[in-house]
Amino acid sequence: MPKIALDPTPFHHDLDLLEFPRKVADLGYEYLQLTPHRDFIPFHRHPKADDDLVDAFAAACVDAGVQVASVLPVLRWSGPDRETRETAVKQWKRVVEITKRLGVDTINTEFSGRPERAEESEAQFYWAMEELLPIIEDADLRVLIDPHPDDFVEDGLEALRVIRGLNSKNIGFVYVACHTFHYGGDMDAVIDAAGDSLQLVHVADAYDHRRSHGLRYITNPPGNPVRVHQHLPVGQGDVDFDAFWRALDRVGFSGRDDTVAVSSVFAEDENADAVSRFQLDQITKGLHR
Repeated sequence: MPKIALDPTPFHHDLDLLEFPRKVADLGYEYLQLTPHRDFIPFHRHPKADDDLVDAFAAACVDAGVQVASVLPVLRWSGPDRETRETAVKQWKRVVEITKRLGVDTINTEFSGRPERAEESEAQFYWAMEELLPIIEDADLRVLIDPHPDDFVEDGLEALRVIRGLNSKNIGFVYVACHTFHYGGDMDAVIDAAGDSLQLVHVADAYDHRRSHGLRYITNPPGNPVRVHQHLPVGQGDVDFDAFWRALDRVGFSGRDDTVAVSSVFAEDENADAVSRFQLDQITKGLHR
């Protein structure tokens, strides 16, 4: 049975970092995903947690009876310029130290980089991984990557090709359900191609921005290179969750105990408690179809 984790992002503004584990437990979860936080590993910046804070967070998890299923940094390791990449590599090394100190074996992240400079970004990504991959493998960690909207690679099948190019069993794929329509829209094809490399999913819904002849969302001026998606509760958007759960069953995701399914709804902070409990019920039912 996969680990079912809560992403506590909706509570970042109301709770102290060390209160997250108790909140997650109170909502019925046994696991949490540690996402970017200003006091721990901020977006695009050097980690701010020293060993004392890492140990305090680990102790808070023990006290609450929850575990960290994954650590999620978002750093600019794909450049697209050398200085940016080298800075991110330094940041990544500290992330690895923090993850190991927490006793966690899974990091999930995004490709980053720039879609309008995809070739340069991909090159910087491989340069970063030439330095980081031996560290990741020596630490016996797995790093799972999501081709996030506005990354240098957004298409799901192309992202799998980039991962395959690393030739490492320590690197795998993240499928974020609410990114389906940016991945190319063919959920079955991407999940089937991912196979065993798919080790973590984010469960949230989104509208298909491509519908209504591309006018589902309108931005001005026309032609803006924006990416629009949501992180809605299951059933509030256009993602076919029946197909999603079937696909996870088909590739064996639902029958493994080393996979992770994360509730990552960010659209209803005002209802975060109720939504988190609803999501736990939906994920549990989906994985037990």
